[in-house]
Amino acid sequence: MRVAVIGTGYVGLVTGTCFSDMGNEVWCVDVDEKKIENLKKGIIPIYEPGLSELVFKNFNSGALNFTTDIAEALKRCSICFIAVGTPMGEDGSADLHYVLAVAESIGKYMDHHMYVVDKSTVPVGTASKVRAKIQEELDKRNSDLTFDVISNPEFLKEGTAVSDCMKPDRIVIGVDNEAAAETMRELYRHYVLNTDNFILMDIASAEMTKYAANSMLATKISFMNEISRICEQVGADVNKVRKGIGSDKRIGYSFIYPGCGYGGSCFPKDVKALVTTAAEYGYEAKLLTAVEDVNYEQKHVIADKVKKRFGEDLSGKTFAVWGLSFKPDTDDMREAAAITIINDLTAAGAKIKAYDPKAMGEAQKCYLKDNTNIEYVERKYDALKEADAMILITEWKEFRSPDFEEIKAILKNPVIFDGRNIYGKKTAEKYGFEYYQIGVKD
Repeated sequence: MRVAVIGTGYVGLVTGTCFSDMGNEVWCVDVDEKKIENLKKGIIPIYEPGLSELVFKNFNSGALNFTTDIAEALKRCSICFIAVGTPMGEDGSADLHYVLAVAESIGKYMDHHMYVVDKSTVPVGTASKVRAKIQEELDKRNSDLTFDVISNPEFLKEGTAVSDCMKPDRIVIGVDNEAAAETMRELYRHYVLNTDNFILMDIASAEMTKYAANSMLATKISFMNEISRICEQVGADVNKVRKGIGSDKRIGYSFIYPGCGYGGSCFPKDVKALVTTAAEYGYEAKLLTAVEDVNYEQKHVIADKVKKRFGEDLSGKTFAVWGLSFKPDTDDMREAAAITIINDLTAAGAKIKAYDPKAMGEAQKCYLKDNTNIEYVERKYDALKEADAMILITEWKEFRSPDFEEIKAILKNPVIFDGRNIYGKKTAEKYGFEYYQIGVKD
């Protein structure tokens, strides 16, 4: 099949590349000329395991194409995915400016029947807006061309996005007619061995499914983090509590690990957008508002523990930070806990020596670019030199089994603040560390 994907960000590039790897002819479109030229040269704008190899293979085979000319792509393709960003607006709602701009272009340049697929994360009702915008442009042309609008939300996880795309646990499709449904079945038939994973529904329900899924996962995280705060007060160990409740099959272990708060491009934005959508319809989403509040507070917990141990005035103190990205296996720092923790510490007078396998460039050029109290190092152990304590924020694999003897020998004080509870009190005590973690009384 011939597929156009508008937007070569995280979702668009992964989606387009994976479609091409299944034998489809794919045209990825972006208005950023430099990005398109770089992609043609094999320069990938994001870090995602396995993606660069697939881009290289399929671009060289001719299955994957990159262009800034949306008209050219639309002429060649009958299916067009909208995969542009939907940043959070000032009021917390999803900004549909880019989505509707693409819809306008589709209406201007389409010259045959098009299946227009919303892949971007968009609120309920967006398909109707996309439909109206395309029709508006067709009316200007006095055109009687027809089109269908389909909702196909993405469920990619950063760090495993290629695998998620090639072996999805479910494909949600929102349609309003059988022809559109059959087109999507044909496109995805190689991805879904179990037909139960191909889930057809109405468009509004498909749009809602994405927000409901991310909000549910965010709720589990905030719930466990709130339990961790209570555990610290009453003297319980949240790590043991987690095992106790996770063994219940109705609950399970996924997303109940305590930590220093969720971040990334999805959970914070989608929870806020759903709260805003509810308010627009006159409903106050009390639970989701609480999920946001707990997450906001949780990002300050580690810095509070540091100040409790070293004092409110951290002038003259240096802390080694391991991990900057919001999760392992990505360079994404959007809404990362590291931003809050580091800014809290430096605001109290501290200096930071930071190391992350992939995200230091993002930190320096964007998320922490105005913080002059950070030194970035090329090796994790270099961050420990002259540091008063080590703070683990992101649980990259290379941090999981470090040389504790070397850590102790390099640090000025044998102190570890573990924002993800990956080391454990027994291990820390074995090597003679003061150990501070989430959900266990200091």
